[in-house]
Amino acid sequence: YYIILYYIILYYIILYYIILSITITIRTPEMKKPPHSDDNNDKYRVKSQADNTVMCQPKKHIVFLKTHKTASSTILNILYRYGESHNLTFALPLNMHSQLFYPAFFAAHFVEGVRTRSVKEFHVLCNHMRFSSQEVRKVMPKDAFYFSILRNPVAMMESLFVYYKAIPAFRAVKSLEEFLIQGGRSYNASVPNNHYARNILTFDFGLDNTAPENDTELDRRSAEVIAAMERDFPLILISEYFDESLVLLKHALCWSLDDVSSFRLNSRSERSRRPLSAEIADRVKEWNSLDWRLYQHFNATFWKRIDSTLGRTKLQQEVELLRAKRRNLEQMCLQEGGAVDPAQVQDSSLKPFQYGAAVIQGYNLRLELNNDTRQLCQRLITPELQYTSALYTKQFPQLAAAPFSPPKKKTGIDRWN
Repeated sequence: YYIILYYIILYYIILYYIILSITITIRTPEMKKPPHSDDNNDKYRVKSQADNTVMCQPKKHIVFLKTHKTASSTILNILYRYGESHNLTFALPLNMHSQLFYPAFFAAHFVEGVRTRSVKEFHVLCNHMRFSSQEVRKVMPKDAFYFSILRNPVAMMESLFVYYKAIPAFRAVKSLEEFLIQGGRSYNASVPNNHYARNILTFDFGLDNTAPENDTELDRRSAEVIAAMERDFPLILISEYFDESLVLLKHALCWSLDDVSSFRLNSRSERSRRPLSAEIADRVKEWNSLDWRLYQHFNATFWKRIDSTLGRTKLQQEVELLRAKRRNLEQMCLQEGGAVDPAQVQDSSLKPFQYGAAVIQGYNLRLELNNDTRQLCQRLITPELQYTSALYTKQFPQLAAAPFSPPKKKTGIDRWN
């Protein structure tokens, strides 16, 4: 009797565990395997505001619309150095020009290697041009990242007047104040090179820079300009917040702080700058009403982007790190620890081009640098024209060596600004 009872109990115990096992199997979902990790992605990590690690790859297809008198030459140097160190190919101007035939609308055949099809892939387009989305997309890959930079039109026009004093609109007056008080009487939009005198930011973006006739037209036209810019450019930097802009650019491109560390280039000495009164500043805003509207808009969206991505605290931390890196580079590279007037630049090959009444400063390198450090430092201080020429020679050695007759220029402005 006890033996039979024992086997009955054992039977029910086994049956219980079988049923329990089946129930657990049914209720427990299958664990998904983690996705395969790409070793290339693991190298680049960016932390969000919530400290969640986000993977990204550095962008190498880039379009930078280089605007005038906005610290864009420093951005150009950053792109040149990154591209050169990563063996990227630049969409350089035809025939060793420094610009893409500005102020004409950009056309694909302005780029060296397009007509001959000698270049299979362009990575970076960043020289002065008047933007044309349709033509740029003929040259650059579909995944290219587009960005540009703006400056407050008040400070920008003061700089433009000094640098482009020779243009017809400005040469008839003694000062910017006189030009504005006269209501721009010497300005004629149809005269070549006068585009520098009014709404030049709008002009550079390939849009109509003629002055609106009334507030209603200003509202409509400025909305159209802003919409066109937002459609083509996911990132607009602000010159007045240059270091903050570099941090934002670093995150947008998935680069490092070292990649965006830089010295100021094509910058005027303080003695060639003139402060403007509040009255004249208001006149500048009214004269450049389209540029003022788009600057106000993108200055606001700049900070909204920071607040929604990095946050102000994280931004300030990275700005301080960037400035510390710049100070270290200055101590390592520069004799005087900063910029000097052109007459004091010892190496003539590193003298920045001088135009108009502006005094464009340059740099002197320390003499005791080893070869590697000297190369690094020299790239940081090489002016735009010399660097563009060096990259052209590197990309197109046969063309650079061959004698050719560049087209005669009507004015130094179009070739060298």
